[in-house]
Amino acid sequence: MTIWIDADACPVPVREMVIRASERTGVALVFVANSPLPVPRRELIKTVQVAQGFDVADNYISMHVQAEDLVITQDIPLAAEIVEKGVTALNPRGELYTPENVRQRLAMRNLAEELRNTGQISGGPNKFGDKEKQSFANALDKWLQKSKRLNK
Repeated sequence: MTIWIDADACPVPVREMVIRASERTGVALVFVANSPLPVPRRELIKTVQVAQGFDVADNYISMHVQAEDLVITQDIPLAAEIVEKGVTALNPRGELYTPENVRQRLAMRNLAEELRNTGQISGGPNKFGDKEKQSFANALDKWLQKSKRLNK
């Protein structure tokens, strides 16, 4: 069981929570990014620096993830691919991607991208604050508890 983090755009508080959870539970972490990350050197924590390029980190995660793993990502196309493989995907705001919601999220993302490209909307996601941190912490703990029961 491993937690994979699509780390290039992952908020620092989420990285810190996942590291603490790994130390508490003994779950392995793999941070995948295009650039070096300041994460502590621990036996259970691995960083993978992939080449620069579109979807390189996503492709690495997709190729190496296993069914019992968790992927933390803001990237909805990656989440859709992961969920299709039967793997759990969670965004840094605590939203679990499921077969029931990920296709809708992907369609909404594509529509928003089109509207941004044509200048009809601007901006990005709302600020990452205490509410989002708490939602993520709760979702991560829930996954860890469920995984612990399944792996007994």
